[in-house]
Amino acid sequence: MKVVYADNNATTKVAPEVLEEMLPFFSEYYGNPSSMHIFGGQVAKKIDKARQQVADIIGARPEEILFTSCGTESDNTAILGILRANPGKRHIVTSRVEHPAVYNLCTYLAQNGYHVTELGVDRNGMLNVDELSESVREDTAIVSIMHANNETGVIFPIEEIAGIVKQKGTFLHTDAVQAVGKIPINLAESAIDLLTLSGHKLHAPKGVGALYIRKGTSIAPFIIGGHQEKNRRGGTENVPSIIGLGKACELAKKFMAEEQTRVKQLRDRLESEIVAKAPDAIINGYKSPRLPNTTNISFEYVEGEAILLLLNEKGICASSGSACTSGSLEPSHVLRAMGVPFTAVHGSIRLSLSRYTTTDDVEYMIEHLPPVVRRLREISPYNRDSKFQGHISAGYI
Repeated sequence: MKVVYADNNATTKVAPEVLEEMLPFFSEYYGNPSSMHIFGGQVAKKIDKARQQVADIIGARPEEILFTSCGTESDNTAILGILRANPGKRHIVTSRVEHPAVYNLCTYLAQNGYHVTELGVDRNGMLNVDELSESVREDTAIVSIMHANNETGVIFPIEEIAGIVKQKGTFLHTDAVQAVGKIPINLAESAIDLLTLSGHKLHAPKGVGALYIRKGTSIAPFIIGGHQEKNRRGGTENVPSIIGLGKACELAKKFMAEEQTRVKQLRDRLESEIVAKAPDAIINGYKSPRLPNTTNISFEYVEGEAILLLLNEKGICASSGSACTSGSLEPSHVLRAMGVPFTAVHGSIRLSLSRYTTTDDVEYMIEHLPPVVRRLREISPYNRDSKFQGHISAGYI
């Protein structure tokens, strides 16, 4: 059976060049980079190279890069690190559409004595920067706003936000896990203080990430142990994965133009054909700037899980939103925050492409997705011809 992978916002395949770069560090170069001898020292030099490669893709300096185990650890390190370094400030500003790594952490903090302001978004998934500006207080320790949404691909005006936060005299953290490698980022010309990225979103392995910490920004360590990472994160480095992340960043920088042209063209064709062939389809966030690889589509009167199951039978791999919440039957908190109609919020799927996506892959999805939606609508008691339709219409947000 043909397999079409369209869930790249959940995870990506490891690039062959990345795997090739990693393999020697499982066998030939197995020294501990903290060791004083030459066998460990040669590994430390390779980590230095990877740190430079990661810094290069975001316009940072290598000493500003902290290696972590994943995007979630980076998010937690940024927020908790600032809070612990500034114990007198107990207010956090974030948004209602953050990834669970930030959203659930802020919920936990709100239950444990911190004050959290959650900013809403409009129907197109966009923040109101004036509301953000008004929300920052004297006791605000940190503002944490994502760069691009993992479910809809909507890109926030992060540089404008950074300028506002800087004027307010507090710290800005951005979860840029979905943005790095897809759109240009230049932190040398930015007021962003902390930025999260994750390896497995840009064709590096799972289990490695990084946190950019602007020079001069003081944070308390999240993992306490040895002197690794300049005393900012204890624990022996995951050497093969760090090497892989460095190579993946080098490749992502090389292929970024392709992401914004060929991949975007494939995404746009996929959207236009699906909307044409599946009436009552809604492209969520289509009026806002979006990542070039991502589309989030709501189909009225059907269940998204049923769509995904039938697509899976055809070999099409997609998702209903964040992989970190895929086990939940609750509708997406992102789409609910956007005010997606009641009749459509449960019928939403996300298709996310990559540089490995082909024209044939897209044509295959165009061939099979609309019939799946039509089939489900025919058997749904909630479609427009149902006797229940009047009751459903009253449920619009």
